[in-house]
Parts: sequence; structure tokens; C-alpha cells
Amino acid sequence: MSRQAYETDLDKNAANFQALTPLSFLPRTALTFPDRLAVIHGERRLSWAQVHERARRLASALAKRGIKRGDTVAIMSPNTPAMFEAHFGVPMTGAVLNTLNTRLDGPAIAFILDHGEAKVLLTDRELSPIIEAALKLVKTRPVVIDIDDMPAAGGKLLGEIEYEAFIAGGDAGYVGPALADEWEAISLNYTSGTTGNPKGVVYHHRGAYLNALGNAISWGMGQHPVYLWTLPMFHCNGWCFPWTITALAGTNVCLRRVDSRHIYQAIAEHQATHLSGAPIVMQMICNASETERTRFNHQVQVMTAAAPPPASVLAAMQRQGFKVTHVYGLTETYGPCVVSAWHEEWDGLDIEQQARLKARQGVPYEVQDGLMVADAKTLKPVPRDGETMGEVFMRGNIVMKGYLKNAKATREAFAGGWFHSGDLGVWHADGYIELKDRSKDIIISGGENISSIEVEGVLYRHPAVAFAAVVAKPDEKWGETPVAFVELKPGASASEAEIVQFCRDNLAHFKCPRAVVFTEVPKTSTGKIQKFLLRDKAKTA
Repeated sequence: MSRQAYETDLDKNAANFQALTPLSFLPRTALTFPDRLAVIHGERRLSWAQVHERARRLASALAKRGIKRGDTVAIMSPNTPAMFEAHFGVPMTGAVLNTLNTRLDGPAIAFILDHGEAKVLLTDRELSPIIEAALKLVKTRPVVIDIDDMPAAGGKLLGEIEYEAFIAGGDAGYVGPALADEWEAISLNYTSGTTGNPKGVVYHHRGAYLNALGNAISWGMGQHPVYLWTLPMFHCNGWCFPWTITALAGTNVCLRRVDSRHIYQAIAEHQATHLSGAPIVMQMICNASETERTRFNHQVQVMTAAAPPPASVLAAMQRQGFKVTHVYGLTETYGPCVVSAWHEEWDGLDIEQQARLKARQGVPYEVQDGLMVADAKTLKPVPRDGETMGEVFMRGNIVMKGYLKNAKATREAFAGGWFHSGDLGVWHADGYIELKDRSKDIIISGGENISSIEVEGVLYRHPAVAFAAVVAKPDEKWGETPVAFVELKPGASASEAEIVQFCRDNLAHFKCPRAVVFTEVPKTSTGKIQKFLLRDKAKTA
């Protein structure tokens, strides 16, 4: 039989084809589990039926203000019900959601609002100083709607209407325009912009849908998880978890302030089953004092990403009853797209060996097509020997559409039919990748490559070290030498000589830091250490 026979009179139609979108999860969950608890925020409780109604009211109110397909609606908020609802209400209108990093300053926010051409800005009262500064700099002022969240501390109202009043004017029965193409943009997320203006990463409905399900599959989540929001929803749309938890009819426990005390309290009070975040969240959990801890008797699943978690931290988490899954991704890949998938036969290994295996980034998500470590110029895959370094490349349905208004950067990112991550790693014989560094963070000393991640991994094993970052210092003889910036645990002490000797006991001597600076290590809101701030300091260390 010819291929044509399988195509003749078998076209796509409304009965057998619908564009994929994570928006479809909400009406299904609201229909199936209308009274199930959807959102916990302080004393506030919302059911799935209520969330569905509120999202439709938000969409309707935006549409009445003229918001339509292709417009941008920005939101500046911690993890609140309004932030969660925006992940549905904004794209219901056909508009694109732009979640703003709450740690940025006024000029950076102003650039993003102008570059993304935001028509409406939803903004939390507590963050009004940043927004007020940004609004003085924007070329075109968006409509400002205040989120007067009850637990917010301080701030003032800047907009023309408050969020609750705004959505009250919307229609609870609103039905937005049908999604014509799953390739349409659903959200806009900006990179950190540490070396210039941030780039606008555009996600499509198809990718958001697939990665939402990819999270559930790769993590083996099951129905009705209780998800504690330690991860900012502004970061890669919370790694697509607003849509994941909706698909699974789970419960979202909102957390405005992420610290050890609030994490432990929320886990115990709400029986949280899952949480996500950068290694900084695990450090909070591991280093919590007895007064900050609230006891609980169930196991909590932790998904961590960003910098590779030190094996010592992973081991400490496991000892305290947290089961850690390590994932890897970038803003350009909807958050996680690689998972350190676990093998049952590894259960018999000792805890340190297990931690070293978990520290590897792993294999592609089920919804990601390609992953390789290859030569940065030729794209020839490196040997799977666990030693040969190359750049990490991805491709598939959970890679961004591209960078907004930046065709050159988009072409460069996709050169050769792969997304160029800029991360360096090795490929193991079992197919798992392991990051070694960002290309800009490799230290080249006397012609030898030194992985800052490797040195940091050793530093984290020192009992006094809470956070560590290693960067290059220019050196006339060696070209570059490593400098360590170390933040000690509360009440702990250590000398420079002690730290250097500890490294020499566990590393080849040429890899050891020549200087140690004791300081608070600067971090982004998502837990990434800001090495660009440390490179200048290293010059005089």
C-alpha cells in the first residue's frame, strides 16, 4: 500500500486535531476536581473551580482593556495567587505573559517593559519602589494594576485599580479566542543580562504544554501533589510547574518569603510533597538551625537545578529525609530539559557514591529530542569517556522559539540545527552528561584547564563552608590562577591556610586556589552565584 493511501481523505480537522496548550489543563481540572484545594496562601484558600473562575475574570478584564493576541502583559510579583492566575488569564486572551524578576533594579525593569512592549503591568505593592523607579524611565507607560496582597510588607499603590477590583469587573464565563497555532507565543522570559541588556526568550504553547507534562513524567509525580513554591514563578514560568500542578490537580502552597523557617513550617503544616529550587534552597534546608526546623514525618521530593549541586549537599539532603532529583536546563529550554534519571541498582551504593551519580546532569527529558556534548565549532560529538570536554547542545520541542527582536542572537544560538548552551561538560559511557563549567568560567592556568565547578565541589565538602565560588585571577606567569570566595556557615570559622590545605588534600595542586576571600557570596534570586561580580574582586585578591 502506498503512503498516499494513508493521507487521502485523512486530513486534520476539529474532531481529531487541537493545538497543544497548557491552558487546556485548567478547565479539565476545574471540571473534574472543582472543590479540591488548588491554592494555599497564608490564611487564604482557593478551590480549582475558584481559580478557573478568577483566571477567566482576569482574561475578560484584560480583553475589555483592549488586550488581544500578540500583546504583552507583564507581572511583577512574588509567588502569589495573582501570579499563578496570570499564567492562565493572560494567555487566555491570546496575549503573552512576561513575568519580571523581582530582584532586578528599576533601569533593568524599564528596559524589559519597553523591549517587550508591555501594555499592562500587574505589580505587587511590596515591590513598588522598583516599579516606581522603572516607570520614571520607560518610554511608554503601561496600564498599571496593583496587587495589594495582604501579607505584603510596606510599599504603596501605584496603579489606577487594584487587582481584586480589576478582575471583579471581568466575566466569569469568558471564553478567549481559539488557539490557531501551537507555535504562538505564550510567554516572554528575560535572561539575567549580566554582560549587557537581557535577551527576551520566547516560549510557545506547544513547548509549555510538553514541558509541563515532562516535569510530571520525569519526576514521577502522580496525581494531587502538594507543591511548595520555593522556586520563583517568574523564573522560566516556574519551570512550567504552574501548568504541571494544574494538570495533576495538585495544591499550590505559595511562599512569599523563602527561608528555612518558612520552608519547614509549610512542609509540616500542609504536608508538602514536592518542592523545587536551586542548590541555595537545599543549603537553607541543610543548614537550618534547630529553632528554624519544624518536624515532619513524610518524605519530601526535591527537584534541584542551576549550578551542579555539590555531592556533599546531596548526601546531606538524603540523610535528612529529602529525596533529591537533579535536573538541568536553561531559560532557553523552558527550564529543566535534562534529568539525572535514577537506576534501582544504584540503591545499594553508599550514600557518597549515590550523591556523585545524582550530581550528574543526566539524560534528556522524555519530551526533549536531542542532547549531546560536542566540539563547539564542528559539532562533532566528543567520545563518551567522561573526560573529553565539549559544549552541551540540545534540540527539540522544548527549546525556545528564539530571542525577541534579536535575529542575530537567535541565528547564533541555533547554528547547525542545535541550541548552543554555552555550558561545558563531558559525556559518560552510560549516556549521561556532566557539566564541568560555563565556557567563560573555565580557568586556564599554565595551559591546563581547571574546572571551577570541580574546585567548588571540594570546597563544599569542608564542614565550615556554606557557599563557595571560584573564578580566575590574571597572573603574569600562569595566565590565570584560581581564587576562591567562601561564605562560612553561621558560627563556623576557618582560615585561608586551612581552606587551601583542604583543597590540596583533595585536588591536584595546580587546581587549588591561590587565594581565599571570606565574604558573603553574591547570588541571584534563583540561587545562581553571580561570578561576574567576583571577577573584578579577584583581580586584587
